[in-house]
Amino acid sequence: MINREWHLLSRPVGWPKPEDFALVEAEVPTPGEGQVLVRNKYLSVDPYMRGRMSSAKSYVAPFELGKVMQGGAVGEVVESNAEGIAAGDHVLHFFGWREYAVVDAKNAVKVDAAAAPLSTYLGVLGMTGLTAYAGLLRTASFKEGDSVFVSGAAGAVGSQVGQIAKLKGASRVIGSAGSDEKVKLLVEEYGFDAAFNYKNGPVAEQLRAAAPDGVDVYFDNVGGDHLEAAIGQLNRDGRIAVCGMISVYNSTEPVPGPKNLARLIQTRGRIQGFLVGDHYDLQPQFVAEVGPWVASGQLKYRETVVEGIENNLEAFLGVLRGDNTGKMIVKL
Repeated sequence: MINREWHLLSRPVGWPKPEDFALVEAEVPTPGEGQVLVRNKYLSVDPYMRGRMSSAKSYVAPFELGKVMQGGAVGEVVESNAEGIAAGDHVLHFFGWREYAVVDAKNAVKVDAAAAPLSTYLGVLGMTGLTAYAGLLRTASFKEGDSVFVSGAAGAVGSQVGQIAKLKGASRVIGSAGSDEKVKLLVEEYGFDAAFNYKNGPVAEQLRAAAPDGVDVYFDNVGGDHLEAAIGQLNRDGRIAVCGMISVYNSTEPVPGPKNLARLIQTRGRIQGFLVGDHYDLQPQFVAEVGPWVASGQLKYRETVVEGIENNLEAFLGVLRGDNTGKMIVKL
């Protein structure tokens, strides 16, 4: 059998180009002792993967040139040499960007395909969901009555942040997105109190209009002018959780920071970055609380599904462009 997998050929400068990658055919690997062979069914593509394409020192090792890349995936076990996992089981693992993967059993998490669609374990009930939950509740120290601003609010993380804030008693939730259609989705389906299209005018002006009484929490997925605008509207003791800065991921020159950081002195504000990997202790609490919200329809989610391993790269580039509404998923 043939296993198709994506390799990184060269490190992108600026926006990634198709010639930086190659879809390669290889033999399907054979699992050893304590391992399972998984036929991937859904693959995740996420903004953080852009950082791993660079050789710069970061919180995770860069992708190796000439070798298959990695990412979240969920699939069906077709062969098992490990106790506790049988052929036919479904598992979540981190060996995406390929059709078949050999995974150490200790790195495979069994998931229930009957309890929720398999794709949700990559999104609303997976890493992006936990990112939203931990970033809002722990890093940003959200409390009932807070006013919350979320950038990239129609994405997988942002849409969940806003809805969790509402379910937890936020006084007002504002979101920014990159199209009028996404703005409508935020208000009419996800229950945001206000939203704006950042392409329609200066972010600072639109945020002031949407949050005339300021914001207590800003959940940052974008950086740049959004971060500066949020600092400008931050209330006394406001908190900013920095999850991502997609607006600068493809920059080839250093990007200036916000010009109004001195305002944090006046507001006694706090900015803190976080990584979801530091908060896996919250996973049981997250599933116990969010799972019922998803099952009951109280917490809604969208997925943008691209079909075929051959389109994995285009799906990733689509995330960087903001093409997705909700979680971007590749279906094999």
